[in-house]
Amino acid sequence: MKLNLEDGEKLIHFARDNIEHFLTKQKKIDVPQDIKDKFSEKGGAFVTLNTYSMKNGNPLRGCIGYILPVFPLWETVHKVSLSSAVDDPRFSRVKFDEMDDITIEISILSVPEKIIVTDPQEYLNKIVVGRDGLIVTREAHRGLLLPQVPIEHNRNWDVLTFLQHTCQKAWLGADAWKDLKDTTVESFTATIFEEISPRGAVREKAIGE
Repeated sequence: MKLNLEDGEKLIHFARDNIEHFLTKQKKIDVPQDIKDKFSEKGGAFVTLNTYSMKNGNPLRGCIGYILPVFPLWETVHKVSLSSAVDDPRFSRVKFDEMDDITIEISILSVPEKIIVTDPQEYLNKIVVGRDGLIVTREAHRGLLLPQVPIEHNRNWDVLTFLQHTCQKAWLGADAWKDLKDTTVESFTATIFEEISPRGAVREKAIGE
């Protein structure tokens, strides 16, 4: 799915309108027909909320998404923008007055692909930090980290650290990626749009900024 900056602006504004409408009216916004028409192709996406005033540490305030393209993109964003604000179990529900200090980021995902290896050490050469997001799965355990995670907030992870943290996100041991029999590692890319400031201009995000 190819999206330009204008598309990103529409999606960000739609996500913010949806969140703020729910926080004041206790219901999702009615989706405008032009949004349905423009973003009718199925797509996976994550919506991330960040606290703008937090200059040090991790500003994450909420992040929820769908990995696979199950719904039209407009419906995915309709669902997960709200969930990121009120359903992320790591955080309390966002309050309306917080939205003045929250920036919205939307990551539109490519379809994940299994990374084929015969030796787990091959992962270290096949995964590119700054390009790839990772999904680690073992039975009912699944962990996902977006492509921007290993680089942002001065993390500067290498591939090994990225793999270890994705395993831990799946509630597995850090070295679960070495188990080729029971553990699957998938990669994906993402097109990312973000507000530069709360309710401010929108840009397409270059990972590592």
